[in-house]
Amino acid sequence: MQADDPQRFGPIGIGAKPSEVHTINYKDIAAVVSDTPLEVYDPTRENVLAHEKVNEAVMRQRTVIPMSFGTVFKTRDDIVELLRGAYDAFRDVLNKMEDKLEFGLKILWDRDVMIREIEKQDEDVRRLKGEIATQKGSTYFARVQYGRLVDAALGTLSERYVSEIFSELRDVSVASRANKAIGDKMILNAAFLVSRDQEAAFDKKVKELGARYDKLTFRYTGPWPPYNFVNIRLKLERAKDTK
Repeated sequence: MQADDPQRFGPIGIGAKPSEVHTINYKDIAAVVSDTPLEVYDPTRENVLAHEKVNEAVMRQRTVIPMSFGTVFKTRDDIVELLRGAYDAFRDVLNKMEDKLEFGLKILWDRDVMIREIEKQDEDVRRLKGEIATQKGSTYFARVQYGRLVDAALGTLSERYVSEIFSELRDVSVASRANKAIGDKMILNAAFLVSRDQEAAFDKKVKELGARYDKLTFRYTGPWPPYNFVNIRLKLERAKDTK
């Protein structure tokens, strides 16, 4: 983060007795750290929540470059050396990410509900379903054709929803990133970069979309540090490993 002077955020670090979170400064940037034993920290629910709590505390007033959970350095000098060596990269990212936050949006649907909608609207799908229900003997080919038509219709419908939702959110976000959807219920797994002064407008628009697309389930999270928009994280990990 950017900081001209040392900062303290209180005893909110990882551990049974949370350690004091503070900064280690170099020029006008700083790493937010806590003094902890040199060990591997598993991403347990308690530890991850502590990590998120620190991010939230710093993000209230500052622009944060996110660091991977569990990153540990041996000494204060190692951190200062990292800040010195990557100073220009940090400054560039801080300038680009200034006053910007990340929000996550996952959208899910019930496939059975969507298939019933498709059957109502698509005459060919409806006809094949009727044939399968009434036909005597083998229905193998009819079922194969029915499945292909339904899968194609689901794909088209999913693409339409995703395109419309991205279009609606474009005016209230700086950038967006579509990540891989997980499972057959999820049709969108996206991250949006939003200016602080647009946070309320973005929130309002997501809620409006959730009401409009009432057959979809919206899972909306944030604000977060810009994890999906800061590639410098990989450089940090390499620097850590070579200390």
